[in-house]
Amino acid sequence: MSAVQIKEIIYEQFGNCIEISNEVINLVVTVDHGPRIIRIGFIGGENEFCENNDATLATYGDEEWKIRGGHRLWHSPEYFPRSYIADNEPVEWQTIKNGVKLVQKVEPWVQIKKEMEIELSADCNRVVVTHHLTNKNAWPVELAAWSLSVMATGGMEIIPQPSRDTGFLGNRVVALWPFTKMNDHRIYWGDKYIVLSQDPKMKPPFKLGISNEDGWAAYFNHGNLFIKRFNHIIGKKYPDFGVSFETYTTDFMLEMESLSPLTLLEPESTLTHIEEWELIQNVDRPSNEESSIDAVVKQYIAK
Repeated sequence: MSAVQIKEIIYEQFGNCIEISNEVINLVVTVDHGPRIIRIGFIGGENEFCENNDATLATYGDEEWKIRGGHRLWHSPEYFPRSYIADNEPVEWQTIKNGVKLVQKVEPWVQIKKEMEIELSADCNRVVVTHHLTNKNAWPVELAAWSLSVMATGGMEIIPQPSRDTGFLGNRVVALWPFTKMNDHRIYWGDKYIVLSQDPKMKPPFKLGISNEDGWAAYFNHGNLFIKRFNHIIGKKYPDFGVSFETYTTDFMLEMESLSPLTLLEPESTLTHIEEWELIQNVDRPSNEESSIDAVVKQYIAK
């Protein structure tokens, strides 16, 4: 691979964007709105992220929040309209080593500033996304960084279950939302893994959260494997009953969502949450059998 290339482009319906590439994979980052990473994929290949400009929601200030797809940064716990402040304004951006830094204007009313630094490796298909939330209020705010990757249709997600021996105490937390049905055909509750399949014909939503102590989740689609890695800190307080990873699916996408611990963020203080992504080509999708998943984890995911 050669050096990382960064250039300004017009990308489909998303307008002015920045393309980051290493001659094998590319990312596309929106600058007319955001911060959003709207694409990751092999050059000339499918976008592993969902693209959707149709789904909108009326929100604070007579604005429309648009899902758009791609990867975005929120803060948890989720609450309307606080979580849905529209990101329709242009973002400031600058180049950094092997990538770009994006800075959003301070959110109106909520007074939180969002930033992303996106760095692509020159010699492998790895991306480091560093998320920053800065409290611009005059008082402390308790929140968690919430990093959401909206994946394309037709894939299969694998989430590891905690295996830590806690003796007589429980060793995992699984959170379920009111609309979640445990017998939904899209979910497979395994012994070591949870498997969630995206079904384009299934509109009713499904969501779960888990204390993901292994700090990774994987998505198989288009013959490729997308891996999201993050740091789960045992003993810290997490949102939604104590979960560090959440996933949500409906007919047009599946979301992979990592969370930082809840933090009482003082005025002008910044919370940082880091994810590492990896995209691997020509990986067969495993079955739900634990041995089949184990083989993929051992070869591609386990560190």
